[in-house]
Amino acid sequence: MESFSGEIFAALLALIGVVIIIAALLSGLVERSGLPQVAVFLTLGVALGPYGLGVLEIALDSPALRVVATLSLALVLFTDALTLNITEARQHSGLALRLLGPGTLLTALLVAVAGWALIGLPIAGALMLGAALASTDPVLLRGLLQRRDIPGDARVALRLESGLNDVVLLPVVVVAMSFVSEASRVGGAGLARLTLDLFVLGPGAGILVGLLGVAALDLVRSRIGVRRDYESLYSLGVAFAAFGAAEAVHGSGFLAAFAAGMTISALDVELCDCFAEYGGVTAEMLLLFTFVLLGGSLIWTGFSMTDGPILLFTAIAILIRTPVYLLSLSGSAVCRRGRLLIAWFGPSGLSSLLLILLPVFAGVSGSDRLFAICSLVVLASVVVHGGSPMLLAGAERRRARREGAQAVNGQALGDAERISIEELKHLREAGEPVTLLDVRTARSLEGSENQAQGAVRVPPDRVTERAKDLGLEQEAWLVAYCT
Repeated sequence: MESFSGEIFAALLALIGVVIIIAALLSGLVERSGLPQVAVFLTLGVALGPYGLGVLEIALDSPALRVVATLSLALVLFTDALTLNITEARQHSGLALRLLGPGTLLTALLVAVAGWALIGLPIAGALMLGAALASTDPVLLRGLLQRRDIPGDARVALRLESGLNDVVLLPVVVVAMSFVSEASRVGGAGLARLTLDLFVLGPGAGILVGLLGVAALDLVRSRIGVRRDYESLYSLGVAFAAFGAAEAVHGSGFLAAFAAGMTISALDVELCDCFAEYGGVTAEMLLLFTFVLLGGSLIWTGFSMTDGPILLFTAIAILIRTPVYLLSLSGSAVCRRGRLLIAWFGPSGLSSLLLILLPVFAGVSGSDRLFAICSLVVLASVVVHGGSPMLLAGAERRRARREGAQAVNGQALGDAERISIEELKHLREAGEPVTLLDVRTARSLEGSENQAQGAVRVPPDRVTERAKDLGLEQEAWLVAYCT
């Protein structure tokens, strides 16, 4: 390609490097403050885009955006499935049905009705936009799920919704697209072919690739052994292979990625753990990189068409979830505070943008306008929903200051995440079961082989395996130290 010069390649590498560096440097601040991580990278996109330094200018028809967005959506669906706890989903199947049926689908329908009634969207376009905006963003949601003050039932519900709602909404977008761009196919034969491609060939290819991937890994793992960090990269390879296999047989590569992730989740828990430890970070970097590309100029295009009906639609798209989910969760076992959190916190983010980009890439008429409206709602959601964890973090800090330190048998423990030598002594004197873990990296260990008395060596990249080998008590205090 003549247009792909060495200068463009160097600029792309530099941009990727900047995303990784900033994500690493600000990770602690983001976690402690509750600041939405996506806001940081949208700001970076503005700084690099036409409104800033002018070194990043991406259009909707850019091949780079299409490649990155396609990979990102495939990874979102794969990660949703891979991190889904199958046992938990079975145990809370009734809750999942409430969330996905009267919750997700009704929200999408009401947003679509608002788009049709208020801003004059055609029915198919309104359905595409409604389905996209009903998607719950995994990047924005992650900060909330990591909070320890979230009720357990609310955490389970949000985790289930985040893992399953994209795979429910994707077919709505694809079917609506077929009514706009290929109306001639939507007869009996066309609908049958679309159903075959979407629900048979795509998931079938994903399940097949997932089964072969798990079988091959089990064989090599038992005969030779596989490094744990490479297992996470292996899972990414399975995701991309499933996508490619499905597209090769004209199936849905996105549903194939989800099916492959679900297959791995059901058959190989260790591989899922490896992905959570290593591959999940890689996938998240790609998602944040997508936010930078969109943050250059594209995501701000919604402001150019702002008027009264658009602003009213934006408010409805953000707020309609609350009454719908409160209604769908009425009579469930979720506590009142949990229901309020679930009903309120349904952020629209990258997954919404990736879904609405599908008709853009397919050349569907009017899709540029759909993207602009979706972008406006996403920006409002980042502010409204993205700020919620910050408010919760501030409330938690105030509550912690009021309650003071925790007490164990009359002895105060300060920070729940750190423990001093004196506090460790108090625990042992009180007869509490305590295991001291030496989790220094190999490089730190080379600097000093001295080890705390009674400590057990646990390499940081083999914690699960080593804990099983040692038979560590699950109810014991595990105190890890490093240098």
